[in-house]
Amino acid sequence: MDKNRGDENRDDGSRGDGIRGRAEGTASVPLSVLDLVTVGRGRTATQALRTSVDIAQLAERRGYHRLWVAEHHSMPGVASSSPAVILAHLAARTERIRLGSGGVMLPNHAPLVIAEQFGTLEAMAPGRIDLGLGRAPGTDGATAAALRRTDRLGEGAEDFPQQLAELTRFLDDDFPDGHPYARIHAVPGPVQGPAGRPPIWLLGSSGFSARLAGVLGLPFAFAHHFSAQNTIPALDLYRDSFKPSAVLDAPYALIGVSALAADEEREARRQVLSGALSMVRLRTGRPGLIPTPEEAEAYAFSPMEREFVDSWLGNVIHGTADEVRSGLDDLVKRTGADELMITANAHGGEARLRSYDLIADAYGLRG
Repeated sequence: MDKNRGDENRDDGSRGDGIRGRAEGTASVPLSVLDLVTVGRGRTATQALRTSVDIAQLAERRGYHRLWVAEHHSMPGVASSSPAVILAHLAARTERIRLGSGGVMLPNHAPLVIAEQFGTLEAMAPGRIDLGLGRAPGTDGATAAALRRTDRLGEGAEDFPQQLAELTRFLDDDFPDGHPYARIHAVPGPVQGPAGRPPIWLLGSSGFSARLAGVLGLPFAFAHHFSAQNTIPALDLYRDSFKPSAVLDAPYALIGVSALAADEEREARRQVLSGALSMVRLRTGRPGLIPTPEEAEAYAFSPMEREFVDSWLGNVIHGTADEVRSGLDDLVKRTGADELMITANAHGGEARLRSYDLIADAYGLRG
């Protein structure tokens, strides 16, 4: 790993490249973006991907630290099935912001393929790429079986530590002599000469990856936006398990948070209700395009669905810019998170772009 780049992103707790961000404006921690590349009803995947470019460029211009995209499959309302392809697209249209996967679902892929993809991205955008890894399939069981060509899905998750070790060896090109893969090289990569490589993050929504990230001394990203009840236990487990490594001297924990700001509180509520209805349909086996705010307002929720929506929206920070800022600040105080990664789940790109702009304004980020 190239130790001479990314100095502006380090502090005393990090030996890695670009892991620790710098808080901008009046924010107490770095602010970043998770883009789910959502496709709203009446929109197309092409439009969603164009919006992703707009969001990345806005995030770079306003001083957000990094932007990640996540691997999902067989979900009509999400167009991010191929993170590496999208990241290459975004890298070509930005200059400074860090870009990464939040995450790649490692059991769906051969480690060598991921090493090649992210080695290529690193060669395209040196010093700007993050490799976030998860062990879930990012989809339902049938789709996971189609991806992996097997119905023995549990084995993929159980083998995650071994897959991670193999991937790390490919990225560093350091299999020991006598290993079956000792003469195999991931290219682009170190075999071609001195080069950096993307830092590995472990992602999770429970304790497994939290503990593994701690033991390995890696940065950890927790999916607070859909597993809020596990956030503090997982972060405590990560910090308690942490062992200093060649990557980090101290724990570094990022949390994903669902937040949407609008010019008026009522408008923010209208927008997040679309995402809530989308989640109701996903959880009941009816995934589809993200509904419009009008469709969500007119929908007749059953008592059970209404209970789910109320619980779901209780974990979505929404309102005016000042209200969202207050909610984000409170979340940092409660969790001790080192970085917030904000995802705005709404029907249209305009609402999402406006939200990131308003949040940046609330924290006095650069214009």
